[in-house]
Parts: sequence; C-alpha cells; structure tokens
Amino acid sequence: MLMMQPAGFPVDPAGGSLVSASSLTRAVACLQEGGIVAFPTETYYGLAADPFSEKALQALFHLKARDYRKPVLVLIHDAAQLGDIAESIPDMYRPLMDRFWPGPLTLIFPGRKDLLPLLTGGTGTIGVRISSNVVAMELCRRWGRPITATSANISGLVPAISAEEVETMLGPGVDFILDGGRAPAGRCSSIVAIQDDRLCLIREGQIDFSLILEGLKA
Repeated sequence: MLMMQPAGFPVDPAGGSLVSASSLTRAVACLQEGGIVAFPTETYYGLAADPFSEKALQALFHLKARDYRKPVLVLIHDAAQLGDIAESIPDMYRPLMDRFWPGPLTLIFPGRKDLLPLLTGGTGTIGVRISSNVVAMELCRRWGRPITATSANISGLVPAISAEEVETMLGPGVDFILDGGRAPAGRCSSIVAIQDDRLCLIREGQIDFSLILEGLKA
C-alpha cells in the first residue's frame, strides 16, 4: 500500500491536514489503473474507484465484503458531471442542490441506462453528492469524472475516520491513501429520493429531513 504524507495542499476548512499535489496526482494515476483510493470526506473516509470499471467495482466489493445487491454512492466535482451518470435532473432537486451542495446530502437520481448494474445494485438509480471536503473535491476535479464514495470499512463495521484506521481495517487491499487528517465522523450523509412525486428520506444523516424539506421552498 502506498501512503503519502501531507505536504503543501490547501487546508481543509473542516479541519483536515495538508495533502500534497503530488499525492493527488498519484491517487488519480491509481484510479486510472483500476485501483482503490482512500480519501477523507466531510463525514468519514471513503473509498474511490472508477465507477465505470467492472474490474474496479469488483475489487471494491471484495475489499469491503459488501453485498453485491447494494448500490454504491458516487461523488462528483460539480453539477456538470451529473450528465455522466444521471439520466435526468428532477426539478425538485434543483433547490436542494443549490442549498446543500457541497455538503452531506446524497440525492438519488435516475441513472443512465449504460451504468454498470454492480454500481446501481440493479435499481436503475444512482446516489450522488458533492463533498465539501477540499481533498475529496480536488480528487474529483483532477480525476475529471465521478468516483465511488462508499465508506472506508468492512461492511457492517464503523467507517474509518483516519488514514491509520483505513490501513488497520482494510490493509493492502487499498492501493493508495490520501491522508487528510481525521474526518469529522458523527453521522453519514443524509440520503433522499423522490417517490410518487414526493421527497422521501432513505437514510438519516447529518442534515435533518425537516431542513431538507424547507430547502424545497428556497
């Protein structure tokens, strides 16, 4: 496992430590080779892989001992990247994107027809957010496409909040770790979807559902 020490990248407003530009370059190269990269987010550490690579997704599921029927959430750098994975953007989501992105709100979109079933869990939908963590955002920007954002853990265990915890829990199955210091932990991202033309809470998270509903009025 390669583990780069932070040196020279801007400070994460949420309190993460410095990550070098060379570390980010190597992380992108790892993704290009089908590898798995651990990185900090505004919740926990996540695991990035190329969501368009069957081989990379297979490795990700194997590493986490994850149920193959469970879909994988993704991060994007900006709303322009939604076209890579989402079939459309529901009008109901637009005020939520304006208010809560970047941040810990995952929205469930209708997925593009060419997305891998392993990514969507066969649901035909895809969960997406923009992270407010500067390291995660820069990784997405440099990669230029969506990345997976499943938590860095063995399925069922508490996600890692530091590079050291990632290494302890997942070992050499992670090809590269971007050490951005301790993640805030606490609660995961809130997940919402549209069902029967209504906004529904799929997973409770950092943002209260009442605030999300208020965001519809913005």
